[in-house]
Amino acid sequence: MEKTDIAEAVREKYAQAARRAGGTCCGAGTMANVSPITSNLYDQTQMETLPEAALLASLGCGNPTALAELKPGEKVLDLGSGGGIDVLLSARRVGPTGKAYGLDMTDEMLELARENQRKMAAHNVEFLKGQIENIPLPDNSVDVIISNCVINLSADKDRVLQEAFRVLRPGGRFAVSDVVTRGQIPENLRKNTLLWIGCIAGALDESDYRAKLVAAGFDQIGIEPTRVYKVEDAREFLTEKGIDVDAMAPQVDGKFMSAFVRATKPASASKR
Repeated sequence: MEKTDIAEAVREKYAQAARRAGGTCCGAGTMANVSPITSNLYDQTQMETLPEAALLASLGCGNPTALAELKPGEKVLDLGSGGGIDVLLSARRVGPTGKAYGLDMTDEMLELARENQRKMAAHNVEFLKGQIENIPLPDNSVDVIISNCVINLSADKDRVLQEAFRVLRPGGRFAVSDVVTRGQIPENLRKNTLLWIGCIAGALDESDYRAKLVAAGFDQIGIEPTRVYKVEDAREFLTEKGIDVDAMAPQVDGKFMSAFVRATKPASASKR
């Protein structure tokens, strides 16, 4: 797929999710209700204090706000903020002296997120329209960048990471949840499984992710698996595609995962 086609496919899937405020981006019906990817990411205390629509529209694969160690007074940016769940949770952590930005390219998601912001009376929140490949914020303007299962959807991940590096202040932290792969996987099986996990088959191998972070200028890089997917989890989806699930299992089990990806912009990085 061309970059523009991928962006439009992602936009449409997220628009549909915003309109129905529920399910997963990869399907409907049974898969939408029991997906092991998007389920059980937030604890009960977090869920009880958020608008229902924010929870129903969540398409993430992790909980970056719980892992990013946000501090009062920090400025945080969520790349691909969707219905706003991680932005609203971040806003609480950084407090009234901090600020949480959400960036999304989908009008329907932005409308939903701003309504959720209104319901929460979150005054230290701002939702921006734009693409994660071209962040509409100045250089060196945020302390932390988070994202929840969105970077894997981009057709230009190098550009995303370069932009993340640009807007982070020296010493700033990159702390995202994303889908990654590990080890050799037959290309046809990789594409089919990633269509289930990530909607668009674009997740990076963890070694490629590290290399791209280094190329963008980051250091202190870490990739920590948080949820490993089994082919059995995708049996219904893959069977519908005519794939022999039992035959492919030995080649892919344990090689697809959600992970917490950490990196730091060096404190010595020159301000632009």
